[in-house]
Amino acid sequence: MSRHAICFVIMPFGKKPDISGREIDFDVIYKDIIEPAIIEVGFEPVRADEEVNAGLIHKAMYERLMLSEFAIADLTIFNPNVYYELGVRHALRPQTTVLIAADASRLPFDVGHLYTLLYGLDEKAHPKDATAARAALVKRLTDCQQHGEADSPLFKLLEGFKPPEIAHSKTDVFRQEVTYSREWKAKLSEARALKGAERLAALDKIKTDLGDIGIIQAGVVIDLLLSYRAASAWDRMIALYDAMDPVLRNSPMAREQYGMALNRAGQSDRAEKVLQELIDERGPSSETYGLLGRVYKDHWDMAKKAEDLAAPAWAEKAIETYLKGFEADWRDAYPGVNAVTLIALADPEDTRIAQLAPVVRYAVERKIARGTPDYWDYATLLELAVIAGDLKAAAKVLPKALVHLKEGWNAETTARNLGLIREAWRAAGKEDAKLNEIIATLEVKAR
Repeated sequence: MSRHAICFVIMPFGKKPDISGREIDFDVIYKDIIEPAIIEVGFEPVRADEEVNAGLIHKAMYERLMLSEFAIADLTIFNPNVYYELGVRHALRPQTTVLIAADASRLPFDVGHLYTLLYGLDEKAHPKDATAARAALVKRLTDCQQHGEADSPLFKLLEGFKPPEIAHSKTDVFRQEVTYSREWKAKLSEARALKGAERLAALDKIKTDLGDIGIIQAGVVIDLLLSYRAASAWDRMIALYDAMDPVLRNSPMAREQYGMALNRAGQSDRAEKVLQELIDERGPSSETYGLLGRVYKDHWDMAKKAEDLAAPAWAEKAIETYLKGFEADWRDAYPGVNAVTLIALADPEDTRIAQLAPVVRYAVERKIARGTPDYWDYATLLELAVIAGDLKAAAKVLPKALVHLKEGWNAETTARNLGLIREAWRAAGKEDAKLNEIIATLEVKAR
C-alpha cells in the first residue's frame, strides 16, 4: 500500500458557470493542472466523490477533510459545497491547505485576504497555460511541505486555538479506505462494461465479496446501486437499499433510486409513499417529481389497457406531477417533456402543448449549447419532434441520442414513450414507417 501523503481536492465537478456566465470545465482544470501537479510532488490525489458533491454529507467527507495531509480548494465560483468544506478544513488543519482560482475570479471578502494561487483561462475558459499553472502549484505544494506555515485564518488569528488530536492509527485506516474504495470502483467499472447475464453475475459477485453492505464506504455502495440500475436489476437495487447504512439509506439520492426501483419492480404503492415522503420533507424537486410522475404514468397505462374508467384521472394526476417537477427547475426538461407527451396523448388539441413544448425545447437547447448534453437531452428533442409530427427531424436527432446512450433502460424508456404515441396514432388511423424504425432501433439498444 502506498505511503504517499494524500492531497484532497475540494472543487466543483463538470462544467459550471462563473459569475460572468462563462462555462468552466472543472474536470479539465483537474486533469490538466491539479492532478498532475499533485502527482509530480509525490502526493496521492483524492477528489471528492460525485455523490458527496450532490449532497451526501457523511462521515467519509469529514474524514477526508481532517485526515488528508494536504488539500487544494478551487474558489473560482461561489460553490457552497466548496466553501463549506474549506471552512471545515480550516477549522481542523492549521496548515497545508492551498487555495487556487481562475485569474478573473472575484473572491468573497472573507477569503479575499488569503493567499490564492491564480491560473489563467483562455476565451474558451480552458487553461491558458497549463504547464505554467502546474509548475506554480507544484512550487506552492512543495513550500507547504517544507515550511509548514499556518494558512488557516482560525489558527492565525485566534490565540490558543488548537487542532484536534489525530491518532496515527486513524490516518492509516483512512489511507487503507481510500485505496479500498478505488479498487472496488475499478471492479464495478469493469463489471458494467459486460453485457447481459455476465454483467449481472459480475455485480452479484462484487456484492458478495463486499460482505456487510452496512459498513461499506458510501461511494462504493452508491456505485453498486447505480450499476444494478444500469442492468435494470430492480429487485437487486431494492435488496441493496435495505442493507445500507441508515444514514446513507436516508439520503435523498438513495431514496429516489429506491423509489424508482420499487416502481419498476411493480411495487407502485410503496414507490409513491417513498417519493411523496421525500417531497414532503425537503420540498419540490424536479428529480423526485419526475420519478413520482412515472409512478402515476404507469398507473394510467395499466388502467388504459384494462379499459378502466379511472385511466383519464391517472393521466391528469401524472401530468400535474410532471408539471410540478418542471416548475421546480425549468432547466430540467425530463418532467417537462413527459408532461407534454401525456397531454398530447390525452388530447392532441390541448392548448398546453403549444405553451409547454417551446419552453421544454429551449431548456434542452440551452443545456446542449453549454456543452453538457447527455442522452436525455437528445431523447427529449426526439420525443418533441415526434409529438409535432416531424419524423424527419426525429430521424436526424436519433443518432445523437444513441451516441450518448450509456444504459439500456434509457433507450427502453424512450421506446416506451414513443410506443404510446404510436398507439394513439394508430387509434386515429395514422401509421408512419419512420416512427416504427425509430422505435425498433431504440428497442434493440435497450437489450
